[in-house]
Amino acid sequence: MIDVKNLTIEKAGAMMQKGELTSVGLVSACLKNIEEKNKELNVFLEVFADALEQAKRADVLIKSGKGTKLTGIPMAIKDNILITGRKVSSASKMLENYVASYDAFIIKKLKSEGVVFIGRTNMDEFAMGSSTENSAYGPTKNPNDPSRVPGGSSGGSAAAVFSGMALGALGSDTGGSIRQPASFCGLVGMKPTYGAVSRSGLTAMSSSLDQIGPFAKTSEDAEIIFKAIVGKDKMDSTSLSLADYKSSPVRKIIGVPRDFLAKGVDPEVLKNFEESLAKLKRAGYLTKDIVMPYLKYSLPVYYIIMPAEVSTNLSRLDGVRYGLRNEGQNIFDMFKKSRSAGFGRETRRRMILGAYVLSHGYYDAYYNKAWQVRRAIIKEYQNTFKDVDFVMTPTVPTTAFKFGEKKDPLQMYLGDIFTVSANLAGLPAISIPSGVSVAGLPFGLEFTAPPYADASLFAIQKDLQ
Repeated sequence: MIDVKNLTIEKAGAMMQKGELTSVGLVSACLKNIEEKNKELNVFLEVFADALEQAKRADVLIKSGKGTKLTGIPMAIKDNILITGRKVSSASKMLENYVASYDAFIIKKLKSEGVVFIGRTNMDEFAMGSSTENSAYGPTKNPNDPSRVPGGSSGGSAAAVFSGMALGALGSDTGGSIRQPASFCGLVGMKPTYGAVSRSGLTAMSSSLDQIGPFAKTSEDAEIIFKAIVGKDKMDSTSLSLADYKSSPVRKIIGVPRDFLAKGVDPEVLKNFEESLAKLKRAGYLTKDIVMPYLKYSLPVYYIIMPAEVSTNLSRLDGVRYGLRNEGQNIFDMFKKSRSAGFGRETRRRMILGAYVLSHGYYDAYYNKAWQVRRAIIKEYQNTFKDVDFVMTPTVPTTAFKFGEKKDPLQMYLGDIFTVSANLAGLPAISIPSGVSVAGLPFGLEFTAPPYADASLFAIQKDLQ
C-alpha cells in the first residue's frame, strides 16, 4: 500500500525514475483515497475518468528515459484553470456546463512535463471567499477537522494534497487564496511575483492581483512545481521573462512589523510566531523590528480595488454569449434572471460593491484614492527591502474556524489582513507550516520577499526545521 499522504513529489519522482514505483500505482492509490474520503470532504467536483490512462502514458515516458521530476505525478487543479475539453465551472452555476476550448499556459507546461491531472477541485465561487463555503456545490471540509473550513478560495486544492488525494495542486491567489488554505490545512502554499506565472487560461477574478501558484507538502516540492510553470507567455502581456530573475545574495535578515501584529491575532498564533522566530534566529537569521504604517490600509484598499475589477471581469457573464441563461420577458429581465440564478450571494455582493466604487461621483472618492494608497504600499515595501530580505507575519490571525462561525462578511474579510498586501504590491510570498495548536490545528508563517526573489522563499522551511 502506497502511503500517499506522507509521500513527497521529490521522493515519488526519484522512486519512479529508479523503477521502484509506477505512476499507475501512485495514481491508483490517490483514486482509492478519493473514493474513501471525497464524499465526506467534498474536495473534487470532478475526478477525471482518464487519470489512469494518463498515468500509463507517463510510465512509458519514464521508461524511455525522457521523464522529469514531475512525470507521472498526480496533481489536482483548481476549478478555474482551463484544460482543453474539460469542464471548468469556477464552482458556479453560471459556468456549470462550460467546457474549456484551450489549455491554460501552465497546463501546457505541465502536460509537457508528463503530469497526471487527477481532477478539478472545489473552491469559493469565482474565487471569492476565504473558506470554500461559497461554492455552488457545497463546502469543502478541512481534513484535520471536518467541522472546520479548509480556507479559501483554493480550499479544495489544499485539502486534496493534505488528505493524500494528490501529491501536488494548483490554486490561484488574489488576496491570500493559496497561502491561507495552506496555513489552515498544514501545507506549503506559494504566491509568485506578479507576472512570474502566466494568467492565460485562468478565469479572471481581479486581473491586477491574481496569480497562480503551487500547494505541496514541502518547500522542495513547491519549488519543483513553481519551476515547471514559471515563464514568459506571449498570450499574457503581464507575464515576465526568466531574464527578469537575477540572483542576488541573501543576507537572511527578517523584518517583523510588530505594530501590525498588535491587534486581532489569536494569542496561541502569536506564541507560535515568536517561538518560530526564535528558531530562525538559532538557524542564523537576523531579525529587525520594522515599521510599515501603510500596511494597515491594505485590507480596505484591497476590498475597493478587487471588487471593482470583479465587477468589470464578470460583466461578460450576462446570459447572452455563454454560461447560464434564463429566459425573460425582455433582455433586461433575462439579464436579471440569468445573473440572479448564476451568481451566489458573495459574488453578487462583490459585483455590486465594485459597480458602486466605479460609479460616477464615487470613482475619485474610493477607487482612485485606493490606487494612490496602493502605490504608497508598494513604495513602502521597496524602502523596507533596502534593510531586510523578508517580511515575516503569521499567515492568518487564527487557526481554521468552524463552519458558519463567521457569518458577518466583514469578520471574514479581516482574516486576509496579513496576506493581501503581497498581492497589492505584486510580491512573492509563501506560507509554511509551523506546528499545531493545542486543538491539533495547523499554524502557518508567511514570508514576503522582494520582486523576483521567489527562489529565496523555498529555503526557509529547511532552516525552520
